[in-house]
Amino acid sequence: MTDTAWTVRGLVRAARRAPGGAPERARSAPPAETTLPDTTDPAVASGTPASRAALHTAAAERLAESGRWEPAYRHLREAVRLLHGQHTAPRSPQEEMDRLRRAHAEAHEQSRRDSLTASYNRRYLDERLAALLGDRSTGTGLCVALADIDHFKQVNDTHGHQFGDRVLQRMVVELGRGLPEGAFCARYGGEEFALVLPGEDLEDGIAISEAARDRIAGHDWSSMHPDLRLTISIGVTHAAVATAEVDPLIGDADLLLYTAKQAGRNAVAFRRGAGSRVELAGAAAGRRSIPQPAEAGTGTAGSSEAP
Repeated sequence: MTDTAWTVRGLVRAARRAPGGAPERARSAPPAETTLPDTTDPAVASGTPASRAALHTAAAERLAESGRWEPAYRHLREAVRLLHGQHTAPRSPQEEMDRLRRAHAEAHEQSRRDSLTASYNRRYLDERLAALLGDRSTGTGLCVALADIDHFKQVNDTHGHQFGDRVLQRMVVELGRGLPEGAFCARYGGEEFALVLPGEDLEDGIAISEAARDRIAGHDWSSMHPDLRLTISIGVTHAAVATAEVDPLIGDADLLLYTAKQAGRNAVAFRRGAGSRVELAGAAAGRRSIPQPAEAGTGTAGSSEAP
């Protein structure tokens, strides 16, 4: 039996279960000639939804008995529509196509979003970075900043994982504030987020990252818990388009993030050029000890071994 046949059978049962639906009747042998009720007759069209649904159901059953599954399906769909109070006119082919396109667009958008925070996910981050790095119109290149919530494990251990989930959701909102047009935030994994800043040079990327760090440190988290205080550490790097790849770029930012953590957390770490030392931005620049990583990634300006 075809899939359409099973669909018709299911719709028959749904129509019978609905209030005012067609009654059950004993199976009979297919008639020699299939005579269908005229559902377009004005007298029929002016009847109650239940009576019109019953006629559509009867028509569908007769068509199904003779193996005409497609028209049977259309009658049953109309019967169910009537029985469930959906009195709008059937969609035209163009309307149905538009509906399917909207549904596809929504599904595509959902596939690019993190299910917990609704920010962009790792898949979108990788795809978008690859596209940006191949786009010469980006001009001054782009910056990528990796931000990690400091001591987030303690938040989960103290308040529970559900509370930690709410912290992540709030963090996405706060990180997104103040980003320039065209920039976006994506969840990289766990409590780590990526800020992608197209068209920004390194100095702009440092300033934007430091503003985000300061914003998180100064945010009033007491609405979530009176004792909650949060900070983030950030590693920010810059790449010229068409000269860098996604993995090395992310690797450089991750190494700088790790350096910011080692330097005492709540800091933004960066390099000004190939072979240069790692520095900290803002007030953290005055810290006495800034560890220098032995090796960085390859593919960006700050990728060589630190002195």
